[in-house]
Amino acid sequence: MAEMVEVVIDSIRVSLISQQRIVILREVNADRYLPIWIGPWEASAIAASLQGLAPERPLTHDLFASTLEELGVRVDRVVIADLAQETFHARLHLAWNERIIEIDSRPSDALALAVRAGSRIFAADVVLAQAAVQPGDASEGSSGGPPLETTGETVVDPRLDVFRDFVNSLDVDLGGGRDR
Repeated sequence: MAEMVEVVIDSIRVSLISQQRIVILREVNADRYLPIWIGPWEASAIAASLQGLAPERPLTHDLFASTLEELGVRVDRVVIADLAQETFHARLHLAWNERIIEIDSRPSDALALAVRAGSRIFAADVVLAQAAVQPGDASEGSSGGPPLETTGETVVDPRLDVFRDFVNSLDVDLGGGRDR
């Protein structure tokens, strides 16, 4: 089994120019961040739950969480398990009758469910090694890849240009930086 690292939702960001969303996961015991592009509906579902907002009628993630609870199934944890061809893959770990059942999931859906269930979130160390951003590491890339360039105090990893451009266009913090 791959080594897992606990992460929390640091924030959800939206570009005022392109309206694209990204969830930023932060490693609990280190200064590494994992940016994951997500859809607008999932971003809203995660942000609403983080802010303690409840819709009048249950949305899909609320319905699924309620159904699991009613059936006696607990969301044990969510794992960002893989990164293949620039696509993140997640696994729901559901506890039922002393069993852990793993279900394939999109990261955005898994995170929306995790915040509703109060579940812990983990990322596979190999995923963090491939895609995490670690400010201040000027010796090599976050994945052991090419050296990072430094410009003043800013660390520049050429592989992360798309995220950097996106983050630079952000102006809204929907998650409020709250940990769950």
